[in-house]
Amino acid sequence: MNPTDLLLSLKENARLLSGELDEEARQKVVSALRLLYDEAVAGRVPGAARALRRLMRALAVLPPGHPVAEHLDGRRYAAEAPGVPSVPSAALVADLIGLLGEAPAGPDELRRAARARLLAAPALSPREHAGLLARVPDGGPEPPGVIRLNDPGSGPRYPRFQFRPGTAEPLPVVRRINELLRADRDPWGAADWWLGGNAWLRGVPAELLGTLPDEDLVAAAAELVEAH
Repeated sequence: MNPTDLLLSLKENARLLSGELDEEARQKVVSALRLLYDEAVAGRVPGAARALRRLMRALAVLPPGHPVAEHLDGRRYAAEAPGVPSVPSAALVADLIGLLGEAPAGPDELRRAARARLLAAPALSPREHAGLLARVPDGGPEPPGVIRLNDPGSGPRYPRFQFRPGTAEPLPVVRRINELLRADRDPWGAADWWLGGNAWLRGVPAELLGTLPDEDLVAAAAELVEAH
């Protein structure tokens, strides 16, 4: 059983689950996810394994043919599960908490929650932001291919994953993919692609930068664009 596969399946079927779980079962799933998030943020492998087992027990109410149950590797009713070799993505778990943590909401509430999650992602510091603006001519547009999210409370935010560590230099592959995703027209949608779970890549794209070949990331983005 791959923890990331299970979590991605939960995300893909979140709307279905919201209608299938009664309130008690939903609360058990969310409680397990909150524990898993805490352990993932802290990087504690044993704690993440325990939280994952708790999540699996909470999902034991699902019927055998359910798409989520298929990722439990035949141990749907087991009290224990295989250990987790590494902690799952905290960003992916946060996505699930946002999707399943409250009773089903309307589209406006969901949009606000999604934007709040994206604005909470690490962003350029004020000093790094000044360095980014210094890279363009006076009065010129900001660097193309960079996601800019407008925070009503604090102004523009530039998600940190887009830049080389410790600098305001955009990564070429990020600019390439942002152009594919039309980040200039839909920065929120582009940011959600980078910071959310991706079934094609079996992970969170922003967390896979430098670990997967750039072309794999580009292909996944292109697949999304072609699908729409």
